[in-house]
Amino acid sequence: MRVNKKKLAEIFDVDVRTISTWQNQGLPLISGGGKGNEAIFDTGKAIEWFAQREADIENEKLRKEVDDMRVAAESDLQPGTIDYERYRLTKAQADAQELKNAREEGLVLETELFTYIFQRVAQNISGILVRVPQTLQRKYPDISPAHLDAVKTEIAKASDVASESGENVCRWIDDFRRAEGG
Repeated sequence: MRVNKKKLAEIFDVDVRTISTWQNQGLPLISGGGKGNEAIFDTGKAIEWFAQREADIENEKLRKEVDDMRVAAESDLQPGTIDYERYRLTKAQADAQELKNAREEGLVLETELFTYIFQRVAQNISGILVRVPQTLQRKYPDISPAHLDAVKTEIAKASDVASESGENVCRWIDDFRRAEGG
C-alpha cells in the first residue's frame, strides 16, 4: 500500500519527525521527498526495513553483551581451576577447527608442503638454467667463449641460490614474522 509520511507515522505510531530520521537512516521511499514534493512510501517495504533495522540493533546489543560476558568470564578464570582448563581446551579446539577450515578452503598451507613445492619449483628452474649456455651456443655459434663462461658463472650462482632456497624457507618465514611484528 502506498502512503505519505503522515500516514506512515500513524501506522508506526510515531511522530512525523521520526519518519524523517528513518529516511536519513535508509527508509526506502517510492517517490518524492524533495523540497515541496510529498514523500510516498510502500508500507510493505517500510515494515520490512523497520524489522531489519530492529533486528540489526538487537543483534548488535547481543553481540556486545556476549563480548562483555566473554571478557568478564576470561578475567574471572583462575589458572589451575577446572573452569580455566575447560576454557583453554574449548578455545584450543575452536582455534584448531578454524585452522582446519582455513586449510580446507586453501587459505593456509603447512610449511612442510610449501617447502616441498618451493624445492620442486627451484629444481625445475635450475634444470632450465643449466641448459641456457648450450642453447645460446647453438643459436649463436659465434658467441665468444668468454661471454659463454660469464653466462655459465651467473647461471651457476642462480642455480646455487635456487637449490638452497628450500633450506632457507623456515628462516625466511621467521624473518617475515619478525618484520611483520608477529
